[in-house]
Amino acid sequence: MSIDSTRASTGPDPFDALRPRLFSVAYRMLGTRADAEDVVQDAWLRWQQNTDRSAVQSAEAWLVTVVTRLSIDRLRAAKAEREAYIGKWLPEPLVEASDDHTPEVAAELASDLSIALLWVLERLSAEERAAFLLRQVFDHDYDEIASLLGKTEAACRQMVHRAAERLQQTRTRFDVPREAHRRVVEKFMAAAQSGQRDAIQALLADDVELVGDGGGKVPSIFKVLHGALRIANLFWVTGRRFGPQMVYRHAQVNGEPGILRYVDGKLESAMAFATDGERITGVYVIRNPDKLARIPQSLAR
Repeated sequence: MSIDSTRASTGPDPFDALRPRLFSVAYRMLGTRADAEDVVQDAWLRWQQNTDRSAVQSAEAWLVTVVTRLSIDRLRAAKAEREAYIGKWLPEPLVEASDDHTPEVAAELASDLSIALLWVLERLSAEERAAFLLRQVFDHDYDEIASLLGKTEAACRQMVHRAAERLQQTRTRFDVPREAHRRVVEKFMAAAQSGQRDAIQALLADDVELVGDGGGKVPSIFKVLHGALRIANLFWVTGRRFGPQMVYRHAQVNGEPGILRYVDGKLESAMAFATDGERITGVYVIRNPDKLARIPQSLAR
């Protein structure tokens, strides 16, 4: 019997409605669209091969469990690759026009998938990352997390607590109102576009950090850059080098106000920001062409 005829006899496949949620789980775990899509596809295959769905009490719980376990396995393998990565590794950005929402980003919009958060999560183990995301982002109960990860509730509580402590050490805030975030980014873009070094510096916190990801394929900052003056100088020098050839565009980067930078009409980087609501505390510049390849060309206009 074909899949289509099976659906016709049993009603809509719940997988279709759950796909955005499953993608959001996998993407937060892995940080790349391709890996997340591969995990979701693997979960779909396992769902199709499940011949006793009547025994599944919750399709969502079953599928989230499969996606999380597949993501943990894939992330463990990816850790070795990322250790050999040239320069710093940042997530592949999910980019859309300011007023549009892709299904992936629209799903559970209230949940944080910011580049800043995903960058911080990179310092966690695969299981710590899964436990933290399931609890803090997807609001799962500890007994659910324990069952999913094959751990005790006490162990899961400890993993989430340990992960939260590590994240707090970064002093990065993830609860800034969206409009405050937007205002700061808009001011920064205007200052960078006009080449006003003092204006750029004034919008940066004293202990701001900049993380660049060129993947060894294009020039980028190899170490994390610290300090408002150094980062302001970087943007000022870059602006002077390219002049009117360089153009900035607003975009939504992982569901938050961000910036796309073009040189001679070609996308040069996608930027995401962390902010305290008044000044920028983190700048994340993705320049690796492989991670920019799926950003719509229409956003250049």
